[in-house]
Order: sequence, then structure tokens, then C-alpha cells
Amino acid sequence: MNAAGVITAFLFAVIQYNMGLLYGTVGEILTERSGSLNLGVEGTMAVGAMGGYLLGCSFDSIYAGILFAFIFAAVCGLIFAFLTVTMQANQNVTGLTITTFGLGLYFFIGNAVKASGKWPEMSPDMGFWKGASPKRIPLLSRIPVIGEALFSHNILVYMAIITAVLVWWYLKYTKPGLRLRAIGENPASADAVGVNITFYKYVHIMIGSGIMGIGGLLMCVSLSGSFEGSNTWTNGFGWIAIALVIFANWNTLYAILGTIVFGLFYALKANSGALADTFPGVLGWLKSVPPQFLSALPFIITAIVLVISSITNKKTNQPAAMGLNYYREDR
Repeated sequence: MNAAGVITAFLFAVIQYNMGLLYGTVGEILTERSGSLNLGVEGTMAVGAMGGYLLGCSFDSIYAGILFAFIFAAVCGLIFAFLTVTMQANQNVTGLTITTFGLGLYFFIGNAVKASGKWPEMSPDMGFWKGASPKRIPLLSRIPVIGEALFSHNILVYMAIITAVLVWWYLKYTKPGLRLRAIGENPASADAVGVNITFYKYVHIMIGSGIMGIGGLLMCVSLSGSFEGSNTWTNGFGWIAIALVIFANWNTLYAILGTIVFGLFYALKANSGALADTFPGVLGWLKSVPPQFLSALPFIITAIVLVISSITNKKTNQPAAMGLNYYREDR
């Protein structure tokens, strides 16, 4: 493969295998804007991925898969909302419980279907496969080097960018979005002017969770729906998404950039050898880097982001009431 081909393959991997992270981040931003901190992103993505893939294959449609991934993940959001908004449970504990529950459900269903011999393997003759296959954008996909890398992806990748932009517009320019931001900053004040706090929290937590579930489905599709029973399709991306919210400063447009930055580190693992061989003078050192370190690099970067954000005094857009349960009687 020539140098242009290696660069194209690397950039393609950065986009294709990391846009699931964008879904998780956008969904968490929407949730946190309502004043709720949901640490259950990893489990929610796993549930959405499993439900979306199995039912998407059953209906032989990627669109059915997207719908069911959203619905199954939204149910996780409903559980979180009921426990934290209605029952006033601790948000941190509830989120961790959702992750434990979601991953357990993922393995239980996956292993049960696999053991029954009915696991749906993706094949080119499936409608699900065809719907999830790359769609080249005319003209743009023909741009040398970057065209194939940026404009030849499946519908879920394009949807991730569109979703991030739409959520940004919704939060910034619509009346419900502004009300949601008010709830995240000062729910008592929003309640005083007649905003239904409970309704807004339930709806946006569920929608945010549903978006996370579609991200899980994208990661499943990127791995061709292969289930081996010990590792998850989400591969810890739910935890990175929570950190990426801070990196993006609670802005879904910045989340697009953050996803690409984190994606660069993650894609190095699969492409380090080709990059080192093609550009030995500049990247030859990659061959001496242990693959285990490259695998851990995205999580190391996540930890660094969290440490830096905790010790700096830079003004952020973090909702003031995030993580705090609202008691109307204390208004």
C-alpha cells in the first residue's frame, strides 16, 4: 500500500471506529444539561447495541436496528430517571448500577443466543448488511486521500455528525432547549416560572440514553456483529464519553472535534505498524511502543483530561445543578 493509501486507511479508522464515542458524548451532554449525571453510559450503550443488532437482524433492516437500539437504551434512561428523579436516589450510585446491569444483560442475552446456535452473522446478502454498508457521498468521496476517509462511511457515521449538530442547535436556539439549560443551572428558578422539571428531566434523560444506544449499535456494526462472549462491543467507550463531555466543555460541536482527537489515539493501535513502515523516518518509533500501551492510551488520555480539568480554574459550561437531586419542597 502506498503512502496515500496508508494515510487514507488511518483516517478512515479514526472516523469509522470512533463515532460511537460521539453518540455517547452527545447523549451524556443532553442528560447532564438536565442536571443529571448519568455514569451508566457504558451499560446503556451495551444494551442498545445488543437489542438493536438482534432485532435489526431479525427485521433485516438497519433502520429497525437503529430504532430498537434507541428504544432499548431509552428504557435504561427511563429506569435511571425513575430512580433519580422520582425516587431521589443517588445519581452516582444509580449510574454505576445501570452500567453493571447493562453489561450483565448484554452478556446474558448474547451468550444465550450464541449458545442456542441462532446468533445472526452479518453477510452480504442481508438487508441489514446492505443498509449498514458504506455510502459514498458524490464528488466529496473522490477528493484525493481524505475523500475516501471522510466521505465513504455508513449511515450511522453520518447520523452521528448530524445528531451532534442538531442537539447543539436545539440547546442553543429553541425554547425547550433553553428551558432544559435553565433546569440544569437552577431548577428552582425554572420551576418558579412554570417549567415542568420532572417532565423535562424524564424526556431528555431518555432521549440522551437513546442516542447512546445508537452509538453502541455503530460499534457493533463496525465489528461486523461478531460476538465472542468475553469482551463488549463498547470496549470502555462509555467511560471515555463521560470524560469527553468535560473535554468538549458541554458543547456537542466541540464533541465532534474531541471524538476525532481521541480517535487518533485509538486508531494508532491498529495502524501503527503500517504507519511506521511507510514513514520510518518520522513514525518508525511506533514499532518500539508496546501494543498494550497503545491499547491503554485512550484511557490514559482520559485520565489526563480529568486531572487537568480538576486542577485548572478555567471557566466551564458545566451545569451548576448537575448531579444534584431537586427537592421542590426546598425551593
